[in-house]
Amino acid sequence: MSMLFTPFYLPIVGLMVLFLFSYLSLLPWAYKCQVALLVYIFTVLAPTLLIRLYRHAQGWTHIEMLRRQHRIVPYIITIVLYFVCYYILRALHAPHFITSILIAALLIQILCALINVWWKISTHTAAVGAFAGGLIAFAFRLQFNPTTWLAITLIVAGLVGCSRIILRQHSLTQVVAGFFLGMICAYSVC
Repeated sequence: MSMLFTPFYLPIVGLMVLFLFSYLSLLPWAYKCQVALLVYIFTVLAPTLLIRLYRHAQGWTHIEMLRRQHRIVPYIITIVLYFVCYYILRALHAPHFITSILIAALLIQILCALINVWWKISTHTAAVGAFAGGLIAFAFRLQFNPTTWLAITLIVAGLVGCSRIILRQHSLTQVVAGFFLGMICAYSVC
């Protein structure tokens, strides 16, 4: 569950949902593919590759990378790449709903990085919480009933949170705090 619902996928999944279920579905297919590819490169592919390169350059194993103090540079890499993606989309005059997903993801990364200095918070559940918060915000803005999707999201959040606890990566408090941080940030931004 942790690997399947990695925090890097939050912006691309949110974008796909908008492209399928909002007025953005009316955009040309080529435009949607270009935006999705751009978002994928800057929020999934590049962070994953650069963080792996950093880990190998440091000679750290995957387990050593889980230490709180070893995650500062990966957070910085992710924040910079998310910001670059947001900047490019703004320069291309992307619709507000698209950029709001990136702003929410960027805000969550920044807050998790800051909190991580003193206390380890779950970015996995922050990402799922952001999806829930964005879903609620878009439901109000676009006037649709999010009950089914929200129920699915909450089940996924529970499974991801449980997996983080079972893997001994986080405590229950860290998992719940991450979820609510993500939900509040995404709801506020979207």
